[in-house]
Amino acid sequence: MPQVRSKLKVRKGDVVVVISGKDKGKTGKVLSVIEKTPAVLVEKLNVLKRHTKPSQQNRQGGILERESPIHYSNVMVLCPNPTCAKPVRVGIKEDEDGQRLRVCRSCGVIIERT
Repeated sequence: MPQVRSKLKVRKGDVVVVISGKDKGKTGKVLSVIEKTPAVLVEKLNVLKRHTKPSQQNRQGGILERESPIHYSNVMVLCPNPTCAKPVRVGIKEDEDGQRLRVCRSCGVIIERT
């Protein structure tokens, strides 16, 4: 089965800034990307409280806090360049080997996975 390329330009491990919603202006690391929805889980952002009963897996029960998905259009990748260091759009460039690279649209720096 051939590997399908993601159309989303946000990847797991990227540092993103939320640009709309209740967590607007906050930054966090992407924990996972949900391609079907399309949404992202961001560390310590969009936290919901879940009331749970005691069960075999969770013996104590109580109120659990966990991240909820944020639509990918509500986040922007933070540029890793210290001089730029702002939320940016991500572009795609090919290097001389034919490999696709993600780059910052404002300063042209290659965005690495951290």
